[in-house]
Amino acid sequence: MANSCRKLIFNIYMGFYCSAILPKICICSQFSMSSIDLLNMDPGAFPVATSGELFPWNKLRLPSMVVPLHYDLLVHPNLTSLDFVASEEIEVLVRDATQFIILHSKDLEIMNVILQSEEDLRYRKPGKRLNILHYPAHEQIALLVPEKLMADLRYSVAIDFQANLANGFEGFYKSTYRTHGGKTRIIAVTDFEPTGARMAFPCFDEPLFKAKFSIKIRRESGHVALSNMPKVKTIELEGGILEDHFETSVKMSTYLVAYIVCDFISVSGTTSSGVKVSIYASPDKWSQTHYALEASLKLLNFYENYFDINYPLPKLDLIAIPDFESGAMENWGLITYKETSLLFDTKTSSASDKLWVTKVIAHELAHQWFGNLVTMEWWNDIWLNEGFATYMELISLNATYPELQFDDGFCRICFAVIKKDSLNSSHPISNQAETPTQIQEMFDVVSYNKGACILNMLKDFLNEEKFRKGVIYYLKKFSYGNAKNDDLWRSLSNSCLDDFTSGEFCYSNSKMTSNILAFLGEHVDVKEMMRTWTLQKGLPLLVIEREGHSLKLRQERFLSGVFKEDPEWTALQEGFLWHIPLTYSTSSSNVVHRHVLKSRTDTLELSEKTSWVKFNVDSNGYYIVHYEGTGWDQLITQLSQNHTLLRPKDRVGLIHDAFQLVSAGRLTLDKALDLTRYLQHETSIPALLKGLEYLELFYHMMHRRNISDVTENLKRYILRYFKPVIDMQSWSDKGSVWDRLLRSTILKLACYLNHAPCIQKATELFSQWMESSGKLTIPSDVLEIVYSIGAQTTVGWNYLLEQYGLSMSGAEKNKILYALSTSKHQEKLIKLIELGMEGEVIKTQELGLLLHAITRSPQGQQLAWNFLRENWTHLLKKFDLGSHAMRIIISGTTSHFSSKDELQEVKLFFESLEAEGLHLDIFQIILETISKNIMAGEESSHSEDLATG
Repeated sequence: MANSCRKLIFNIYMGFYCSAILPKICICSQFSMSSIDLLNMDPGAFPVATSGELFPWNKLRLPSMVVPLHYDLLVHPNLTSLDFVASEEIEVLVRDATQFIILHSKDLEIMNVILQSEEDLRYRKPGKRLNILHYPAHEQIALLVPEKLMADLRYSVAIDFQANLANGFEGFYKSTYRTHGGKTRIIAVTDFEPTGARMAFPCFDEPLFKAKFSIKIRRESGHVALSNMPKVKTIELEGGILEDHFETSVKMSTYLVAYIVCDFISVSGTTSSGVKVSIYASPDKWSQTHYALEASLKLLNFYENYFDINYPLPKLDLIAIPDFESGAMENWGLITYKETSLLFDTKTSSASDKLWVTKVIAHELAHQWFGNLVTMEWWNDIWLNEGFATYMELISLNATYPELQFDDGFCRICFAVIKKDSLNSSHPISNQAETPTQIQEMFDVVSYNKGACILNMLKDFLNEEKFRKGVIYYLKKFSYGNAKNDDLWRSLSNSCLDDFTSGEFCYSNSKMTSNILAFLGEHVDVKEMMRTWTLQKGLPLLVIEREGHSLKLRQERFLSGVFKEDPEWTALQEGFLWHIPLTYSTSSSNVVHRHVLKSRTDTLELSEKTSWVKFNVDSNGYYIVHYEGTGWDQLITQLSQNHTLLRPKDRVGLIHDAFQLVSAGRLTLDKALDLTRYLQHETSIPALLKGLEYLELFYHMMHRRNISDVTENLKRYILRYFKPVIDMQSWSDKGSVWDRLLRSTILKLACYLNHAPCIQKATELFSQWMESSGKLTIPSDVLEIVYSIGAQTTVGWNYLLEQYGLSMSGAEKNKILYALSTSKHQEKLIKLIELGMEGEVIKTQELGLLLHAITRSPQGQQLAWNFLRENWTHLLKKFDLGSHAMRIIISGTTSHFSSKDELQEVKLFFESLEAEGLHLDIFQIILETISKNIMAGEESSHSEDLATG
């Protein structure tokens, strides 16, 4: 999926041994709950089902006594009554004798369950009707069998069930869209990751229980049905209902099953290997599907070549869903997308929109191998799916769309996660997760971004070709199966990766394990090294102290918001040690030097005289660097004299590290600002944007804290300092991707800071656009800026809201919604929030992003915070507590706070929720973030540079 981690290894629960756990049951030939003297057992050993009887399983994870082999699923949704009826036959294999089958089921009404043995099926004997127990707390049902199921035999379980189409964004749910003529249409769509399949059909809803699926969908003639596999035939039933039959799938996990009933149309093409690729969208948006088709064909061809494994299915559909919570979902053969993640409108989609669409397509197509072909054993290792897919965005876009210059911006992915990972409330990449809420919380920037960054660091350490060979080995060895962390490390460190034919590991040295590589004359254990990155949270701070030709190295745990003099600092450092693959360059040479730091301290000797040393070359490493003594001054001097002697990515990395060190109390803000003074000569746009990002961050913080003198000084400083860059911008869509990203960013900031020429130009364009009744084409890169200025008048705001409802472009709607959120009138902001809650004009899925945008201003921040507290109960009815949308809503309304009073308010609110039994990891993250903001605000208000401008 397109939103890192904790525990180590997933241990499969190998059986439910009744002799040890249910001795009474083993004696009986019949399993009848009433015939068992349950009082002789530990009365607290098993939970109570809804019927009042004991439920025979007490764990969140399913037993492995019975495993699925094949599901035959028939679904008939009714888009008028908004419900569905369905039936399934599950072929199961009994591994250990048992008298019950445990399945997942949530909010399903089960009418009938019939069990047939192989003998029953062979001789067409009637099956046995089973009793059902429900235990909603674990989202499980128990099927009680009249006679013990025997080991090593196959059985068929037939289940009839029904349910309403869900109102949220998971399970089998309804989605609506409005046609250009204003009519509302309804479609039915699935989204099962991570634990939503149980809302659509009773199943073994865990990634390890892979099976094949044969799916049939009933529909009306005006609709089309889609599923993971191609349609093989359609049968006409009574009443004009059509039944589509789809090919049997390959083995896959339940969370990858997908089916949709809609009235969409498509555009199609074929890859060089013969895979049919289709892009589906609502009829009015069909014209926006063509870029996605071009990108999908190009990227699928690339992945087949890169992985040396053909895409395993005969077709691949990508479909734009009107109501969708996340960016996209990688269902095998039927990938679902939020409209703005797939559709590209040539008139209103900007350079950043194009980059986003291409990136999300690349991410989801990578999942067809990482996640679908090879799946993690349990959700604690979801980073194996998401981290790899995020990393493959870099590899695939560099190869297929070099003009997007994605490589220059990849470090932003790492910088984004460092903000969270440097808090004590972060978690390891591989992390224990059991409940559905805990599992949902694993889908965060740590799993995605940190996973990608440590893979990129390892690739840089091994070299690209060896890394790729290891990846291919991993995919081929575990195809159609499940894997865990250590399987990947063995594949990447195996020393005879050129030979994949044996299927076995081989070793170049009998004394070496399969995890060890020779590196710089010493043996490096890849598994041991990478475990320090996946099994402990946080990241290291590398402290460099230079003494003549010697470099004294020291590693610590990097913590932002916690200073070295704080009493808790020492305790928070205990037990943290990384094996860091270091790289560094010097003023004397462009050679990249390498060293693996395994200990807390070490010393390197420089072979030549140098004026400066720069660690973490090209920002490929996932660590922060601090230069003690005169180290920072030497680098600042070099930047001011001739910044081009440092690589462009190194300049970006220096700016990032300097401001991160400010947040940890290791560097003064004035020193970090001194570092940015060279930016007036900077030609690398990523470096320029990084410096601008921090200055804008401090401006917004001071503005929200209402520190007017610092705010005005900083405003004048930015406008004066970046005036040459602002003045050279054209109001067009010309130039490279980075030219266009700079234009959007710097003009947006200039207009926000009331730069007169910017306001004048935007006002002029908005007036012309209104006079043309919205027909004038404004360059897409400045569209959001123009709309934002237009939204400051009542007439303009009302017109934009009207256009929002009429627009058929998701990219344009995003820009209009942001513009509307910049209004300084509270009644207008309240109206936006109300529309988001209603979900008609503004889709409910946009509520989190809307609230986040509103909080940029001081008045909007308080408004959003009040809304969250006053409407908490209503929000829980619309969104699951741990859902992606709910996390965005909570963080969007609270994480900008930067005063002690606000921290106390948020803390009390979270404590009241926890008193009701509601807990999310994000609560602690937000509290730490606010504390960090308070420190940053205090540092900013005391900065001489900011105070004087």
